[in-house]
Amino acid sequence: MKKTILLAAVMAGAVISTYAQNPARLLVNAHAPKETISRHIYGHFSEHLGRCIYDGFWVADSMQVPKKDRIRLDVVDALKKIKVPNLRWPGGCFADEYHWRDGIGPRENRPKMVNSSWGNVTEDNSFGTHEFLELCELIGCDPYISANVGSGTVQEMNNWVEYLNFDGLSPITDTRKKNGRDKPWKVQFWGVGNESWGCGGNMTPEYYAGEYRRYATFCKNYPGVALKKIVSGANSNDYNWTEVMMRNIPLGMMWGVSLHHYTVPKTWREKGSATQFDEKEYFLAMNSCLKMEELINRHSTIMDKYDPGKRVALVVDEWGIWTDVEPGTNPAFLYQQNSMRDAIIAGTTLNIFNNHADRVKMAELAQTVNVLQSVILTKGRQMVLTPTYHIFDLYKVHQDAKLLPVQLSAPDYSLGGDKLAAVNVSASQDASGAIHISFVNIDPNKDITIRTSLNGANWKTIDGQIMTSPKFTDINSFEEPNKVKPAAFKGAKKEGNDLTVTLPKLSVVVLELK
Repeated sequence: MKKTILLAAVMAGAVISTYAQNPARLLVNAHAPKETISRHIYGHFSEHLGRCIYDGFWVADSMQVPKKDRIRLDVVDALKKIKVPNLRWPGGCFADEYHWRDGIGPRENRPKMVNSSWGNVTEDNSFGTHEFLELCELIGCDPYISANVGSGTVQEMNNWVEYLNFDGLSPITDTRKKNGRDKPWKVQFWGVGNESWGCGGNMTPEYYAGEYRRYATFCKNYPGVALKKIVSGANSNDYNWTEVMMRNIPLGMMWGVSLHHYTVPKTWREKGSATQFDEKEYFLAMNSCLKMEELINRHSTIMDKYDPGKRVALVVDEWGIWTDVEPGTNPAFLYQQNSMRDAIIAGTTLNIFNNHADRVKMAELAQTVNVLQSVILTKGRQMVLTPTYHIFDLYKVHQDAKLLPVQLSAPDYSLGGDKLAAVNVSASQDASGAIHISFVNIDPNKDITIRTSLNGANWKTIDGQIMTSPKFTDINSFEEPNKVKPAAFKGAKKEGNDLTVTLPKLSVVVLELK
């Protein structure tokens, strides 16, 4: 027994010595990249929930901020800066109790309703179809509409598609023109229901697949706009749901299948605080975040069986960290702060999506303003850009760039006998030939040096930015809005044809090589 222990200690020492002498290794293959990282991976989600729409995007006439109608323009400008490619609306669970005709026409005539999904608050329907599509036009993004399957009808969805996309003469288009819009918006992305396994109807996969086929049949392609119809997909690791969707729905009837997965630090009953947590809870959150890799691999394997040509996209249209709400706020409004931990989660998740660009073609962070892992928080006239916002700003260089495959060998992040991969990476080459590499060091205790070989790449200069902060609980508050933000990064150098990078603990680094 003593010999075994001694041998193990010697071997462990040898491993530690190896890491001390040799940095982690990364290989980036720049030879003839094939896959494109779709810009739609960098999408966002806006639900009629808490203060996302009302008091987020859509504010009172009396609020003294720049506005277009009641759309808050400082929020719009911030989203334009990070090149938001798409915005999902009106839900979420709210989508399956929303009836679109209630949100058109003169606002004073629009009927009120109860938002029974999120706190039983009164919804006045002042923000409806026209307002949402004007918001998308201001941002410069594609709208992604989730239609009502749970409590709606086939005709209702059929008419909504016609209202938005048909350029001919009909009673529906006459109504649109009377409401102030002459030409159609030509909306391509349509979700046929949301979470149909849960709040969207508690359906079995077999039943929903049949409903999808019926609804999708009557979602018509009008001239100049071919719909990209998205199946209400699985909850996290419900692989049977994906199996049934792929088996029971013809490939030609769907553009994508969705997947929802939230990072939960503790349990769904007691999720944990957004700002007050220790390293153990940080580790649990990162473990939950990194499950995204396994989920995409396993759902993709099922999809590959029925769709080897990868015609159908995997659409991760709800993701992000979900914690307990901030103390003193409405529990149904899901308002949470946003920390350096959340920046690490955002960078890690986007790296995973990038590296699966062959199947993941679209994703939406939940949610854009004042709800869950927001990129923006507002309080009255004040607006704060969260650490997560800055990650999307750094990573926008990957949008529509060519994916460069990577192979990484790096140490683990260990805590209490458990371990996780300490570093994750993705790389791409844009149309100008510039290479961008995004690194995340999730380890809050150790700097990690990585030596990188770039096969097939010619480059001379390095430019970089870093997101880091002393504590993983650090936040941007209304009192201190710039505590966590990007800075110039000088920890990378060229050594021969290789790149050596020292990643500080708890950091996200994005490099540009030219």
